[in-house]
Amino acid sequence: MSAITDVTSLRDALRAFCAARQWQPFHTPKNLSMALIKEAAEIVEHFQWTTAEESQALTPEKKAAVADEIADVLMYLVQLADVLDIDPLAAAREKIVKNARKYPVTEPTPKGHS
Repeated sequence: MSAITDVTSLRDALRAFCAARQWQPFHTPKNLSMALIKEAAEIVEHFQWTTAEESQALTPEKKAAVADEIADVLMYLVQLADVLDIDPLAAAREKIVKNARKYPVTEPTPKGHS
C-alpha cells in the first residue's frame, strides 16, 4: 500500500481495499451512512458517563481505542463522499464560509454548531 497523505490517497486506498474484497455492491449511501453513525456512536461510548475533565485525560490505551474509532468514522465518511461524488474538502470549505456568515465574530457567545 502506498502512503496515505491526503483525502485523495485515502479514498484511493479505500477503493482498492474494498475492490479486493468485492464490497462495492454493499457500499451504498444508505449502508455507508448507517455504518458511519454506528462508528461515531462507538466514539461516544468511550466518553459516556465521564466528566469533562476525565474526557480530556485519556490513558494511552483509551486514546488508541478512540483513535481507531475516529479512523473508522473518517474512512466511512470518505467512502460516503466518494460514492456520492462529493469532494469532502470542498464541502468543508463551503461549510466554513456558511458558518462564518451564520456565526459572525461580533456575537459574544456561540449559539451552537451546525
